[in-house]
Amino acid sequence: MAGELEWSAVGDQVRQVRLALGMSQNDLARVIGLDRTMLAKVEAGTRRLDALELSRLASALQVSMDYLIAPRPEVLSRRSAQITEDSDSDVSRASQRLEIALAEWLREVRQVVDYGVLRPQPFLRYPGTVTSEADARDAAHWVRRQLDLGDEPIGSVVDVCERGGQFVLVTDVPGDGASLVDGDLAVAVVSTTGDPGRRRATAAHELGHLVIGDEYSSDLGVHASRAEREGGIDAFAAELLLPVPALQSAADEPGGLDRDLLVKLAARYRVSWSLALRQATRAALIDEATRIEWNQSRPTRAEFMEALGWVPQPDLGSVRVPPIYAHAVMEAWRESFITRARAVELMHGQITDVDLPAIDELEIEP
Repeated sequence: MAGELEWSAVGDQVRQVRLALGMSQNDLARVIGLDRTMLAKVEAGTRRLDALELSRLASALQVSMDYLIAPRPEVLSRRSAQITEDSDSDVSRASQRLEIALAEWLREVRQVVDYGVLRPQPFLRYPGTVTSEADARDAAHWVRRQLDLGDEPIGSVVDVCERGGQFVLVTDVPGDGASLVDGDLAVAVVSTTGDPGRRRATAAHELGHLVIGDEYSSDLGVHASRAEREGGIDAFAAELLLPVPALQSAADEPGGLDRDLLVKLAARYRVSWSLALRQATRAALIDEATRIEWNQSRPTRAEFMEALGWVPQPDLGSVRVPPIYAHAVMEAWRESFITRARAVELMHGQITDVDLPAIDELEIEP
């Protein structure tokens, strides 16, 4: 194995993950029981590691051995800024940890596909040209039509993303989200750190990158600035989650759109208050002065729960992996392609070992 590896690339991966975790060379060397000067040589690519040392290193860095020794997905290599000791910051660390999680998630989905129990989902690609936020909102309506969603609330954004061809993982890393397309697979990760409304907006945003396209997955949007592209994707996400026609329909009722009605709509559609206000303003149902006034009196949790009849509405919390992927992992376990421990690992906390039924046959390692 050692002779086949590009050790300078391995060293780069080790350094990037270490910095993303906010660890010094001394910190990491102490955890793995290696002298700091030896670790420095590992990161420089001048010292090789045996399999046991690689395993210890991967465990300490909370990544798989494959992550350290396999080439990064090309799309990540094209867009990732390298962290250095001088450029290290909370923002750069969060970005790097999201991309580490994304690469690991891609590898896991690819593994389940390779077992023959999961098929890549066809991508939803908007056939029109998106050059403005209005175009992006049209793309969101197109997705709703393709998936027969009407103007109704989306129950599970993870399910909608999966139906659109994107496998979403909800994971405990800092930041918001990230996504990529690698051949026949589209994957995304969404952080649990935000509130539920923000998580849903993040997942919808990452689906927008797939549906509309960006500089990393297609030629669409290449000539726009990054800020313009992200603004368009945000408009897509807002319209997908809370369509303006739904607001307009509600406002046609006697009394029009007042704050109480908007609170009910935000609760039903499970979006943040700021997104609801933005959509109501875009629909010309409230003016800018009203938006500012209502934004200063944000709804309490009790108001949201009252609007829902005190029925919990979880999303992107207990659900960590897409439904089809979850079924595929269970099938891989039943077919003895993976062990119980690996099945639990691939489900990312959605199940525990006690949730799995007993199987009499001998389990084998993948």
